[in-house]
Amino acid sequence: MTFDVGFALVVIALATFLMRAIPVIWLQRRLRGQSDEHRVDSIPTWLSVLGPLMIAAMLGVSLVPEPLTLGLSLATLVGALVTLLVWFWRKSLGWPVFAGVVSYAVVMLLL
Repeated sequence: MTFDVGFALVVIALATFLMRAIPVIWLQRRLRGQSDEHRVDSIPTWLSVLGPLMIAAMLGVSLVPEPLTLGLSLATLVGALVTLLVWFWRKSLGWPVFAGVVSYAVVMLLL
């Protein structure tokens, strides 16, 4: 592994950790001095939507292949459709992701 790849992995790992840790630490400090009755009311609304917003951002970025070619676009479209179909069928998180990744890989191998 080259230094650039190792450095990129460390930066990505640190950023991923901090995106999750900072809101938790902030909320713990905010709730530390409050009584039990006021704790639920003091959780800000933005904190409850932060997780879904991050997932939506990652989904949006992953749905636009780079470089924008016909093969990558077709594989992305097939992967997204298979993921949605399996999700509607199984109503879980693991199987749709697995099926989407496999279908994406199969399309890429066939092209």
